[in-house]
Amino acid sequence: MVPRTALATLLRLARGFPIVALTGPRQSGKTTLARVAFPGKPYVTLGNADMLAYAESDTRRFLANYPGGAIIDEAQRCPVLFSYLQGWVDDRQRMGDFILTGPQQFGMLSKITQSLAGRVGLVQLLPLSLSELADSGMAPASIDSALWQGAYPALYDRALAPGDWIPNYLATYVERDVRQLLAVRELSLFQRFLKMCAARTGQLLNLSSLAADCGITHVTARQWLTVLEASYIVHLLPPYYRNFGKRLVKTPKLYFIDTGLAAWLLGIREGAAISSHAMRGALFEALVVGEFVKQRLNAGQPAQLYFWRDNVGHEVDLLFESGGKLQAVEIKSGMTFASDWLDATRRWQGYAGDEALAPWIVYGGDRSFETGDCRVFSWRALMESPAP
Repeated sequence: MVPRTALATLLRLARGFPIVALTGPRQSGKTTLARVAFPGKPYVTLGNADMLAYAESDTRRFLANYPGGAIIDEAQRCPVLFSYLQGWVDDRQRMGDFILTGPQQFGMLSKITQSLAGRVGLVQLLPLSLSELADSGMAPASIDSALWQGAYPALYDRALAPGDWIPNYLATYVERDVRQLLAVRELSLFQRFLKMCAARTGQLLNLSSLAADCGITHVTARQWLTVLEASYIVHLLPPYYRNFGKRLVKTPKLYFIDTGLAAWLLGIREGAAISSHAMRGALFEALVVGEFVKQRLNAGQPAQLYFWRDNVGHEVDLLFESGGKLQAVEIKSGMTFASDWLDATRRWQGYAGDEALAPWIVYGGDRSFETGDCRVFSWRALMESPAP
């Protein structure tokens, strides 16, 4: 197993909450992390039909089997469990009593907020970060290989090629889950929707155009996208609304969290094809945005990442607050630094004034340096702990 940065967060929350919930996309390593973090706790999965029936039919007795607490996997399958856990942990008053794992798209978070508010510490576990891979001696050799392989743990824990694992993951988890939730009648339409989303990674979300290209209604497109976001397949990066004297775009940007999934859906079947592919820049942008998201979620913090764009197209790729000021990040996939990359950051500084920190550029080259008041980071800096 690749050691996970979120382990420290999981243990910290277990010292202050009676229940810790671990959610994230399927196959992101939730169960493995929970069992590593709490090796002394018994493990039970409600994915087992007999165990689920037991938990549903006699919930008190089910919980009584675990006087020292337990790791309960696929907890969202038994909604009644959450109500019983409320009284159970209130009576026992023990921190780190139960560890719940499960995917968010089946409403795990809504069940927690309804029944267990104030009693649960939440960790959202995404696929591996570049820093986790580097710390384990499995850093990708090149940016193109990082974009092609993606970051799901199975591709690093086992002798599996992306071409063998990714299509099976899409078929057995992503497509199955969505069909189960939304009763998708024509799988081919949903498959097309996934591919169209991948083709729009890094772009402003236009639901009407997306729906029209897929031959579905606007309402259906919104429903499907909501499930993909709850499944941690895509991330919608919101715009920063504050007005710096310009009319602002108020539409989010769409990103695939894992570039390996996006590359496969784009028809890229080998890593070498990435270098000349028209979507390489968008995939690189998605990787960098995803790394910033992972860094925050692994620390138990909300993402709180934004982009900024005015109505004439001036844009900052990534924006976040730091120490009461605004940190702007430009993302460039080129391997050779170009001086005109600074134009956008200088324009941004002119808009934001004293509220702007010295801007950053993350690019596809191998050398990090400073130029003027701008810090330029190689993509390899994302492998550092902590990353920029």
